[in-house]
Amino acid sequence: MTIKFALIGGGVMGEALLSRLISRGIYQSSQVIVSEPLSSRQTYLEQQYQVTVTADNRQAFIQAEEVVLLAVKPQVFSAIAQELAEVLEVNGSGIHKHNNQPVLVSILAGVALKQLEGAFPRLPIIRAMPNTPATVGEGMTAICAGAYTKAKHQEVAKKLFQAVGEVVEISESLMDAVTGLSGSGPAYVALMVEALADGGVAAGLPRKIANQLALQTVLGTAQLLNESKIHPAELKDRVTSPGGTTIAGITQLEKAAFRSALIEAVMAAAKRSQELGK
Repeated sequence: MTIKFALIGGGVMGEALLSRLISRGIYQSSQVIVSEPLSSRQTYLEQQYQVTVTADNRQAFIQAEEVVLLAVKPQVFSAIAQELAEVLEVNGSGIHKHNNQPVLVSILAGVALKQLEGAFPRLPIIRAMPNTPATVGEGMTAICAGAYTKAKHQEVAKKLFQAVGEVVEISESLMDAVTGLSGSGPAYVALMVEALADGGVAAGLPRKIANQLALQTVLGTAQLLNESKIHPAELKDRVTSPGGTTIAGITQLEKAAFRSALIEAVMAAAKRSQELGK
């Protein structure tokens, strides 16, 4: 069967996408090739997903007819790009030697469309920023399109990332802000869950029960907001009765500048993302 999807980099995020794409029938195992340097990972991916595996990035790149997903560490981008450039036409047309033109999708943090297009001239390119909840199918991915990307390529990319959660299309100028919010956001939420559980322990709860209460409270609240579509402030008001326990807790959070701290965290992470991109 024809190879439609090539995954270059079989790490955690790459595998998360691979597993969902296959389990949802978006691609058959026989339509997928994975390029991965570690032999132990090669064996695992081949046995787990029945896909073709290789250590040769060029082999994976040249075979894919629909999508090439770059899921390597940003630090090795230059080396990978040089390697893959060898299988592009020397005239710079950006067409594969077998005349296919798949969409190149990159999840490399901090690697801009300009860099990607410099490495892969005239190829349709999508830059994407998924976050770690994608590994359990609850991710949030922002995508932006390159100069040679058409609507059909964007639809292919959206279908890829919808397999692991939700997708928004943005301009590249907003990618650092996305990184600061949804890219780094899982760490902020994890910190909040940990702090909630610590508060429960401080109030006398056993650690195991405090952890369970904290986690389910955050999970349930997010689901309630998502399904009801009400504003977070409205939900807060519904829970907060006059002179009650919740307003006492909120008062302490306001004294500690809780909301301001989260706003500043997003802005600091976005700024750092901008710096790293340079």
